[in-house]
Amino acid sequence: MHEKRRKETKNRRPARLNKTLHTTLPRAPRPWRATPTRPRHLPPVAAVPHAPTPPIYTRTDHPHLRKQLIALSSEILPAPSPATTAIVAVATAVVVLLCGGAATVARAQDMGKEWARPPYRGFFGAPGSMLPQSDVDLLEFPLNLEYLETEFFCWSALGYGLDAIDANLTGGGPPSIGGQSASLTPFVRDVATQFCYQEVGHLRGFPRPLLDISAANFGKIIEQALNATLDPPFNPYENSVNFLIASYIIPYVGLTGYVGANPKLLTPQARKVRACASLLAGLLGVESAQDAVIRTLLYERGMTRVASYGVGVAEITAHISDLRNELGRRGVKDEGLVVAPGQGPEGLTVGNVIAGDHLSLAYDRTPEEILGIVYGTGNPAQHGGFFPQGADGRIARGFLVA
Repeated sequence: MHEKRRKETKNRRPARLNKTLHTTLPRAPRPWRATPTRPRHLPPVAAVPHAPTPPIYTRTDHPHLRKQLIALSSEILPAPSPATTAIVAVATAVVVLLCGGAATVARAQDMGKEWARPPYRGFFGAPGSMLPQSDVDLLEFPLNLEYLETEFFCWSALGYGLDAIDANLTGGGPPSIGGQSASLTPFVRDVATQFCYQEVGHLRGFPRPLLDISAANFGKIIEQALNATLDPPFNPYENSVNFLIASYIIPYVGLTGYVGANPKLLTPQARKVRACASLLAGLLGVESAQDAVIRTLLYERGMTRVASYGVGVAEITAHISDLRNELGRRGVKDEGLVVAPGQGPEGLTVGNVIAGDHLSLAYDRTPEEILGIVYGTGNPAQHGGFFPQGADGRIARGFLVA
């Protein structure tokens, strides 16, 4: 019996590893031990501001060990057979067909539509892609708001705008009016700086239109929302609270524009970039996140009184939302940080840190509504407000010509 048990135990033991593996490969660390990212003999990195991050070393980074691993793997792993190569080729073709091939199919279906030629130089008309002009128009229209957000956030956080960051991204457009550095707390300035560079990443398309981001222009908007003359005038660059209130005015409008554009696109490839990823969804995601951050920071200060005016932050946001609903002329598509009982999520809260309809879905707006709001006139054919000479792009210019 004992002999039988010894044989069973021996059979259950794993086969001994090849001696070459033992001598070549380092011993695997225990799962609960953290693998050091830097050899201990390296000197510590000096605490210098903006010092480059030290390189990350792992066990396989050693050149001799890497050569041994490659040689060892060539002995253990057989060369791919012709059948394996064929399978990989077929799988690759399927992936290309599913991602890039969909654009070809859609292109064949839409050959009767008006095509955007020559290729649009922005995100949406890279060489080799063909989109209906209507899709290009919808996708490029929000660029007007991207320019506006870029200039306001960059000037507020950094004290300079897009011309100093990368003049090529302006497309030769005129410099903005009235930008200046804002007096912000370190935390709010950090957030604004991140917003600034995020918006810079979105700029691909027509030249920058003339923008008015002056304190006087923001002051007019707040007075229009409150239906009162303020003394002293509202200045978005004066402090962090004022800056956040001014920021409340802009990103949400772009957010609703992206939501409104999505169902109007005619072709699947208009929503696809690289590995079938949706550019429109990516832009919407960042705009939504920015709006959520701004609303959260303001919600935290909801009962704070704005200096010299005796009006609470939450009350001002409600007035701004009401003004945008009025200028949009399409009913309620905007809500402040605090709403009437029964109008919050599921009708159970009055707090409204994220705006949404009765199903808590984001509101949508058309280009006509957005132009009426950012012009401050309620009329897409009457420019003004943030765009003294009107917005750019075929859609915006079409209203001005008409």
